[in-house]
Amino acid sequence: MTYIAKQFNLPALQGISEKQIKVHLALYEGYVKQANFIMEKIKALKEADAEGNAYLINELRRRFAFEFDGMRMHEYYFEQFEGEKGGDRTSALAKAAEEKYGSGENFIAHIKEVAGSRGIGWVVVYADPRGETLHTVFVNDHELGQLAGLPVILALDLWEHAFMVDYVPAEKKNYVDAFLANLNWSVVEKRFDVVKWMSAA
Repeated sequence: MTYIAKQFNLPALQGISEKQIKVHLALYEGYVKQANFIMEKIKALKEADAEGNAYLINELRRRFAFEFDGMRMHEYYFEQFEGEKGGDRTSALAKAAEEKYGSGENFIAHIKEVAGSRGIGWVVVYADPRGETLHTVFVNDHELGQLAGLPVILALDLWEHAFMVDYVPAEKKNYVDAFLANLNWSVVEKRFDVVKWMSAA
């Protein structure tokens, strides 16, 4: 199979420039290209001499996680800006957020708090069907530190490539504010809607 870079229908964003989006999309497309390249390379090496190329094949398999997760996490990221901004304070996600964080406002504040962690990486909100709760965590490298098996509900890219055109590193907080201001919560809510708590399954 071959992965195809998605075309995102993005509106004009407040606080995140068109140039920044173009730079970021180019990086995403690079992940797609490299994921395909690694799959093709592994296939060719196995066909040529699977035993003799075993070391190279194993190293490429390790690298694949970096390229694949980079591709998929950026798809989560850009999809969140598509469509007309919406959100429902009575949605299942809103209720889960209120149960975990006390209120929707506290949920947003917690995302900002996690985003304020020193370093580069991702803020990821997961739904845990077994624990029947949300988790908001900081993931340094997208191929490492993900919570095993948990669906991604929200993905906030905090690598400098996501905001370096518009903001210097010391202004990361302003970028986070812009991200949240442009976020289409209806997209995030739909991701949560397909998750089934174990007690309701």
